[in-house]
Amino acid sequence: MGEFVKVAKTSEIGPGEAKTVEVKGTVIGLFNVDGQYYAIENTCTHVGGPLAEGMIDGDEVTCPWHGARFKISTGEVLGPPAQSDVATYTVRVQGDDIEIEI
Repeated sequence: MGEFVKVAKTSEIGPGEAKTVEVKGTVIGLFNVDGQYYAIENTCTHVGGPLAEGMIDGDEVTCPWHGARFKISTGEVLGPPAQSDVATYTVRVQGDDIEIEI
């Protein structure tokens, strides 16, 4: 079991937005999907595109480099060219603080 680390304030990430955060040397994409926060590995499993900079559509993000699609809430790959899921991280909100378990 990891520890929870504060990475952002809720006011920093509006619905449909994302932010790149670094926690203990790991780069993570933090997403707000309709008021629910999710954290996934920020590196596309195809060739390493930055997912938090991609197009967000509901619970999906499209890699800005080659168009691979991932489900934000589960990390599941939804479309090529990526073939592997991305890692997910547990998120909790404490007051106005967003924390990720790592």
